[in-house]
Amino acid sequence: MAIRVVCYGLGPIGIGIARLACARSGVRVIGAIDIDPQKAGRDLGELLGREAMGIVVSADAVETLQRVRPDIVLHATQSSLAAVTSQLQECIAAGADVISTCEELAYPWSAHPQLAADLDAAARAAGVTLLGAGVNPGYAMDALPIMLTAACAEVRAVRVLRIVDAAQRREPLQRKIGAGLTTDEFAQRVREGTVRHVGLPESMHMIAAALGWRLDAGDDTIMPVIAERAITTEHVSVEAGQVAGVHQIVRGYIGEREVITLELQMYVGAPDPQDTVAIDGEPPLRMTIAGGIHGDIATAALVVNAIPSIRQARPGLLSMTDVPLVHYW
Repeated sequence: MAIRVVCYGLGPIGIGIARLACARSGVRVIGAIDIDPQKAGRDLGELLGREAMGIVVSADAVETLQRVRPDIVLHATQSSLAAVTSQLQECIAAGADVISTCEELAYPWSAHPQLAADLDAAARAAGVTLLGAGVNPGYAMDALPIMLTAACAEVRAVRVLRIVDAAQRREPLQRKIGAGLTTDEFAQRVREGTVRHVGLPESMHMIAAALGWRLDAGDDTIMPVIAERAITTEHVSVEAGQVAGVHQIVRGYIGEREVITLELQMYVGAPDPQDTVAIDGEPPLRMTIAGGIHGDIATAALVVNAIPSIRQARPGLLSMTDVPLVHYW
C-alpha cells in the first residue's frame, strides 16, 4: 500500500519536497499545511504548477493531522529547533513519523539536550520516528564523510570543504548568508545570530559521536566573503566591496589536536563549487564532487529518499547515522 504523506511547510524547499513526493510511486500525498495566507485555502496542485489535486492547503495543522492521519509528515518550516518543537509534537501526537529539514534537529543532543530528550520521549511513547535530514546538515558534511571512514583501519582527522555558488540558490538562503550587506551590517547580524549557516556545529558533533570521539573543545568562526565585482542574481544585487556571502569554519579538538574541520564557503558568484572530503587515516582518503551538490534539489531528494529508512527505523529521535542507509528508491 502507498505510504500516506502530509507535506508540512510549503516554502521553496517544502514545494520541492511536495513535488518530488507527488511524483514518487509508493507515496500518496494526502494533505498539506502552511500558515502563509497566500497559500492556505489553495489547492496544492496549483502551488505545484500542475492540475488540481483535491488537496486544500490548511493553516490548521492539528485539525489536518488528526483528520487525515498520515503515516509520515515531511516537515520543512524553520531552522530553529525551539521554533518548530510544537509543530513536531503535533505530528508525533497524530501518530506520524516525521522527516524534518530543521537544521538544528539533525543532531540536537549537544546544543539542545532537553528539547532532544523531550522529543525522543514523546516519539518513543507514540511509537513513531523523528529524523532531521537534508543536504547540510544531514549529508554533505557529516553522513557522507562518516560513510567514507568505513574503508579506514584508523582515522586521525576528518576535513570537509563545501563551496557553494549561492547565486543558484533560493532567495531566503541568499538573504541568510548576508548577500548585499555592508561589512558592518554583516557583523551586526552575526552578533544577532541571523546571518550564519545553521547546522555546522551539529555536523561536527554527529561526526564525533559516530567515530566515538569525545571532543574537548570546539569553535565556530563566521567571516564575510567580500565581492570583488558587482554581482546581480534573481533576488539580490551585490556591489563590489559589499558582502557576497559567508565563510564559516567549525573546528573540533581532542586535547590540542584539531580532529574535525568543516569549512563552508557559501556566496554569490563562487567560482569553483565543490564538495571535498579528506580523511586523515589509514589509508588516507580524499573525494571531491566537482561542481558541488545542489543543495535545494538534494535536500528535497534526501527527505523523500529517507522515507523507507524511517519506516524501518526504531521509534524515537534519530540522526542519519541511526537509520538504515538512505538511498534513491
